This record gives sequence, structure tokens and C-alpha cells, in this order.
Amino acid sequence: MKEQLANIRAQAIRAMEQAQDTAALEALRVQYLGKKGALTAVLKRMGSLTAEERPAMGQLANEVRSALEEALEARSKKLEAQALEARLKAETLDVTIPGTPVALGHRHPMYIALDEIKDIFVGMGFEVLDGPEVELSYYNFDRLNAEADHPSRDWSDTFYFDADSRVMLRSQTSPMQVHAMEKKELPIRILAPGRVYRKDEVDATHSPMFHQVEGMVIDKGITMADLKGTLNAVMEQLFGPGTVTRFRPHHFPFTEPSCEMDVQCHKCGGEGCPTCKGEGWIEVLGAGMIHPSVLEMSGIDPNVYSGWAFGMGLERLAMRRFKITDLRLIFENDIRFLEQF
Repeated sequence: MKEQLANIRAQAIRAMEQAQDTAALEALRVQYLGKKGALTAVLKRMGSLTAEERPAMGQLANEVRSALEEALEARSKKLEAQALEARLKAETLDVTIPGTPVALGHRHPMYIALDEIKDIFVGMGFEVLDGPEVELSYYNFDRLNAEADHPSRDWSDTFYFDADSRVMLRSQTSPMQVHAMEKKELPIRILAPGRVYRKDEVDATHSPMFHQVEGMVIDKGITMADLKGTLNAVMEQLFGPGTVTRFRPHHFPFTEPSCEMDVQCHKCGGEGCPTCKGEGWIEVLGAGMIHPSVLEMSGIDPNVYSGWAFGMGLERLAMRRFKITDLRLIFENDIRFLEQF
């Protein structure tokens, strides 16, 4: 048995020192030190020894086990070091080689214009609100003084979700006026940007989905002069000093009196071109003094408070701001176009 233990020790240590990877080393551990290994098999025969032989053989067996475990651990550490060295060589980077350029994105021209508008109005004390794009016709029309037979409520003009024409994609951000009047204390100064939807044919200045910015002020003593002065100041900050604007009488059911505001066409300078359809002007917003009925429906006394509201098309402002000649370019996501801004 003493000779067997010596042979196991010599063979195992030699095999472990020659193991090429951790898998081979693990196989040797099982072969010699496992439950069915060579050393275990010898130890099971200890019962056949005399009482005088057992202590010496037991001590020798423990020495062999310790020697094998030490050889196993030493080889394992060496294999780990070799594996790490090989990995470091394989993953070595030459930091002097130029890296692959990463294309960085930037803000869309329309959102550049939106951020500028927000900054202007926040500087004037306005609060920016967000609201639902799926709206009830009650807020989109009824509470804005648009009766059931109003043309804008026709199926050919508006996207509805139900046969009763109750749930719809909002056709304007004006419902945010009503939500604000219901929830906020007076005085109110809000700005509500967002997507809106109408069944418009796609052309150089129209789209069935576009963005609108709604603004509203309600306080004591508010007049049409406040509306015109505010909007002219906004346009000059957006487009530069001397920006030419004009106000035209118009009709909106939720404002009285009402107007539309145009800016001079950036393409032709007012002479007339395809972009402005030969008019020399591009409409940017509709506005007016809030109708007394709209105030009353929200529980606001029109004899004490007055206010004005406007809704502007964000795409048209971006077109004017960046001299874009066709609204469709804004939505086509052509990198060649977007990289110019």
C-alpha cells in the first residue's frame, strides 16, 4: 500500500503539472481525489491492515492528499495567470489609432423653434401645460362655443373614434384653455403646445397632423391691445427686429372679436410666390378676445375678467424661422435636410 500511495503521488503530480487547461485539471482532481478516485480506493483498504500499520499508512495517505491538493492549486493559479495573459494580449488596444467617428444627433428644427417660443413666453410669466391628444368633443367644441352644427365638427374635417362623435383626435390645442380655466386660479397665463389633427390635404403648407401652440391670458382689464402687443413682441424675438406682421379680422366661435395674424413671406419678401400662394404673407396664428360665453361656461364672470387667446402653427413658424419653403420637408426625415440646422 505504501508503494501504491507513492505511485499515485508521483503520477498525479506529474499529470497535474502537464494539464493544459482548467477542464483537464478538474478531470485529474476527480480521477485522483474524487469519491471514486485512486486515492480514495486505496484508503478503503485500510481496514485490511493491522492495528500497528494503520497509523503510519493513515499519516502517509494524508501527506499524499495534501501534496496532490497543493499541486492542484499551484497548477490552477498558473493556468489562470496564463489565461489572463492571453486575454490581455488578445484585447490589447492601440490607443494611438483614431477611433470610429460617432455621428451625434441634434434637435429638430421644429423643436428648436418650439423651445425658443417656450423661452419667450416663460420669460413673460406664462406656464407651459401639456394635455391629451385624444380628447372629448365636449372640450374640443362645446366648451369652446362651437355648436353641434358647426362646420369643424363634420366627419369630413375631424378624426372621430366613435359614431356618436364624442371621442376624437383633438383638432386644436384650445381644449387646454378649458382645462386650465377649470383647474387653475385666476389670473391665468398658460402656453399649451402639442400635436393636433385635421383632415387637411398634404401640400407645401398643410398636413393632417401638425403642431400647434396655444396661449391664453385671463385677468382683469385685459384688452385687444395686450394681445397685439404681446404677439408682435413674440414675432420680433423669433424672427428679428423689424419683422413685418399684419392682423386681419376673422371669426372664431370661442373669441370675439377675432383676428388672424400673418408674417411677411420669407421667400419672396411680400411679392408673392408659390410658398405663400402668391399672397406675400403666411398665416401663423388665429387669435382674439375670449368669448364671454366661454368664460361663463367655466364659471368666470365676464363682467369682471377678460382675456385673450391664440393658436399658432408650429411648423409654419419653423418655416419662417429657418426659411423652409415646403412643410413636407419637416416630416420626411431626410438627413440631408435635417443636418442643415
